[in-house]
Amino acid sequence: MSMKLVNNSVARRGVSCKASSGKGVEPRTYLKTLPGISSPFPDVFDPAGLVDGATVSDIRRWRESELVHCRVAMLASVGYLVGEQVENIEAFTLFEGKITGPAINQFQQIQQGFWEPLLITIGLAETYRVAVGWATPGGDAALKESYDMGNLGFDPLGLCPTNPTELKDVQTKELNNGRLAMIAIAGFTVQELIDQKGIFEHINAV
Repeated sequence: MSMKLVNNSVARRGVSCKASSGKGVEPRTYLKTLPGISSPFPDVFDPAGLVDGATVSDIRRWRESELVHCRVAMLASVGYLVGEQVENIEAFTLFEGKITGPAINQFQQIQQGFWEPLLITIGLAETYRVAVGWATPGGDAALKESYDMGNLGFDPLGLCPTNPTELKDVQTKELNNGRLAMIAIAGFTVQELIDQKGIFEHINAV
């Protein structure tokens, strides 16, 4: 996405780049301007009161972390379900059919030759994310004032709305789906650790 979109996003929130650094903005007020607030919690959901002792810089880092974990969890949830279902389909056989069973055990079955390119890919992706969003270290870790959390300019299909209201709505949907995915993947993992059965085995047994 262009810098114009980033600037529109900052303007939409009613905070300047200076305010994003924590100067002149009350943290809870700033948080209320961000995407992610929706029913059944029309106000900030913060039962532990973490916002009370935070700065705007802290909130920006937390939101960046939340978005990263949301996206990873959504991919992981799909991976869990798809990985368990395609093992018996010849066209999708992985590692000559040696990757089988519940997803919780497939990790240990992966052979050499997979991890190396995966780790390199992750390293490159994280290096790019840090270069785009994170300020040069000089004490506490902080995001760049001009950085719009989660916006890495990756939109190959051009799906990101240019209308500020529509953009905020899409960002809220991404967060809500990501939060659900984090809960789901935790549930998948615990359930499979308990009885060593695939997710669809439980669904089919209902």
